[in-house]
Amino acid sequence: MTAESDEMARAVAKDSRLGSRAPAFVQRSRPLHAIWRAGIFLVGLAVIAGGVILLPLPGPGWLIIFGGMAIWGTEFVWAQKVLRWTRRKVTEAARAAADPRVRRRNLIIGSVTVAALAGLAIWYVLSFGFTLPWQLG
Repeated sequence: MTAESDEMARAVAKDSRLGSRAPAFVQRSRPLHAIWRAGIFLVGLAVIAGGVILLPLPGPGWLIIFGGMAIWGTEFVWAQKVLRWTRRKVTEAARAAADPRVRRRNLIIGSVTVAALAGLAIWYVLSFGFTLPWQLG
């Protein structure tokens, strides 16, 4: 972690408010606030469950999971802290990925991998034709 990201994290923590973002009339009534929190928890849980179901399927599973965390973040301090940590890590990763040396390295690794896979595919087609591996026997 860099000093710059620590300063940014402190500035974000100082400027933003942790805790419930429920309307004032809900926060004034303890039973109503408990019901509100339970409702937020259930809605967030349903969204996260939908995201988990979409993880193995083609779709935006992680995006939906983070959306559920954002719903929880409107009411729960721990979810707000998890979202801040995640946002900070994603920002640091994006900054690191933008480094020209890292981009060049990733491009070289990707090119070598594609070339190796293409070579294996050409070797297989030249050796066995277009017969599928499970039909060779």
